[in-house]
Amino acid sequence: MQKKNCKIRTMTRQEVDEIAIRWAAEEGWNPGLYDAESFYAADPNGFLLGLLGDEPVATLSVVKYDESFGFLGFYMVKPEYRRQGFGIQIWNAGLEYLKGRTVGLDGVIAQQENYKKSGFILAYQNIRYQGTGGGPSSVNPEIVPLSSVVFEELCAYDQPFFPDLRVQFLKHWINQPRSVSLGIRKSGRLAGYGVLRPCRIGYKIGPLFADTPEMAEQLFVALKATVPGNVPVFLDIPAVNPAALDLVKRHNMTAVFETARMYTGKPPVLPLDRLFGVTTFELG
Repeated sequence: MQKKNCKIRTMTRQEVDEIAIRWAAEEGWNPGLYDAESFYAADPNGFLLGLLGDEPVATLSVVKYDESFGFLGFYMVKPEYRRQGFGIQIWNAGLEYLKGRTVGLDGVIAQQENYKKSGFILAYQNIRYQGTGGGPSSVNPEIVPLSSVVFEELCAYDQPFFPDLRVQFLKHWINQPRSVSLGIRKSGRLAGYGVLRPCRIGYKIGPLFADTPEMAEQLFVALKATVPGNVPVFLDIPAVNPAALDLVKRHNMTAVFETARMYTGKPPVLPLDRLFGVTTFELG
């Protein structure tokens, strides 16, 4: 039987919310309530929709960051249209859009072999841990609202943790409604920051970057203290950071999900020993 081709076009801002984010929620990925605005700001042309007639059948995000890096996510095909070739059609269109760049993704473990066929190489695992909010509020004078930090200083601190500049994304990410964004200062300079945001279920902390494990924990404790004690809190950590593993164990968090961080080409060199929480599995 001849396979049908789907029409592939760029999503509108509204479709990112109504299709990509909604489908991700139905898949159990628990996206943030206000993620779409930040995602779309990163690259308005980076969200693809596959249509059969007027019906959406597949989605993919292929967000370009600055000049050299792209991140692939939201790779979904509507259940009743799977195994009909629509997934590979939108996949190929997305990789063509990112042609010439290093590309990253956080894929489900079971799909690693399929991603390898497109040139992706495993770098490490990311693991989602679940705990609960609560705990004493921070009285550490070195922990400050991120709004008090000059934005250019934040961008400079963030840059080593990500393969490319992501200024537009960060501008929106740290200002999401109902979110909490905190920095920690040492000797007058920014030495770490973290963001907590509301999700379909509970809250996620991400990113969580800090110069030392002690500062990462201070930020983590301050962020989760803003959430009621019976509400779930999630933290996605790189499994190759032993201090991050120690952090989640000390706070009695449980592993609930795992992804394979993969890249095409040479993997970027990131300070994983200072990376305690991934920003988002969808956009890196």
